[in-house]
Amino acid sequence: MRCVIARFPFELTKSGVLESMKGIKPEQVMGESVIIGRRHYPVKQVGQVITRQDRRDFSADEVRRAMTKLGFTCRALPKAVPVGILGSLRQASAMLGTSMSV
Repeated sequence: MRCVIARFPFELTKSGVLESMKGIKPEQVMGESVIIGRRHYPVKQVGQVITRQDRRDFSADEVRRAMTKLGFTCRALPKAVPVGILGSLRQASAMLGTSMSV
């Protein structure tokens, strides 16, 4: 499949991406991710490996679109739910084995 990433055309195949990512250790996912095999890779890491370009040269959106077209599953990092102070107190109380009544 032909796709454009950072204004450069690339001919990508699913098997080519799988081969490129073989042996690459996934970095910690802080945003969008791509599932390749059984591993979750940050989108920017995948883009860097398959294009051999600096991560600043392309957007995560460009890589995500290309990976989706190739049939890979892409996921956004779920937004964290802020834990309130009361929730933190209850959790600490539970860890100590005491109950906290409010």
